Amino acid sequence: SREWLHVTANVTEERTVTGWMLDKGVVRTSTPDGDKILYGEGVDSEDQASRRRGRQGAAQDAMRLYYRVSEYFPKSPLAGEALYRSADIRWQIEKSDVSARPSAKEREPFLREGMDEKFMKEVIKKFPGTKWADLAAFHLIDNKLCGDWQGSSKCPTKEAEIYEKYGSEHPQSPAAAEALYDAAWRWSALIEIYKTENESKKSEESKSKAIATAQKVVAQSPQTDWGARAQRLLYLIQQKIPTYGNTTE
Repeated sequence: SREWLHVTANVTEERTVTGWMLDKGVVRTSTPDGDKILYGEGVDSEDQASRRRGRQGAAQDAMRLYYRVSEYFPKSPLAGEALYRSADIRWQIEKSDVSARPSAKEREPFLREGMDEKFMKEVIKKFPGTKWADLAAFHLIDNKLCGDWQGSSKCPTKEAEIYEKYGSEHPQSPAAAEALYDAAWRWSALIEIYKTENESKKSEESKSKAIATAQKVVAQSPQTDWGARAQRLLYLIQQKIPTYGNTTE
């Protein structure tokens, strides 16, 4: 009958259900403004997920709905953002789970479990050169970070270089200022860390790098939160106030 549809629904990643439903309110690829309708449903679900007593499973619903927008309407102006938002929700869910595991405290990135990069890389592949690809690339840095520096200079040095490289390669990214701030903060942390390793020259070099990178954030993004935080970081460095470790003198 044309009044009934046989459907297959992915309730969760592991569970799929099938059944019949009335052919009413179904969004198809031929539905006028179908991309906007499906995207709007995703936004509504994401809003539910953000509420204290929101609908259970709303975040996963939003993740799947956004993905379907990109899958069913690949030429839609919303396709890139939808695919990114789907990947972002998945990333945050996995990140929360990964951070709760014992391996999250391992110093070396390869010793701890990371987030699945498949969906972020799909954004980069399908929408290269867009801000969504830039944001996806920024997320991927998470898997390269140490779980715990353990007071060693190796991790923050490597991480600062990774963030600086991102800022250089993605200057138009919405996350560029954040990346440069993250680099500046790590250079500032190294001022004290190198002192504990009796590397006074490297400590001074880190101070210079921290100041230069923070000044870049202030100059390029003065009206943003990252610009303000960079200004604060500069003040702390200039006042010789440690930004890492025991700050009591």
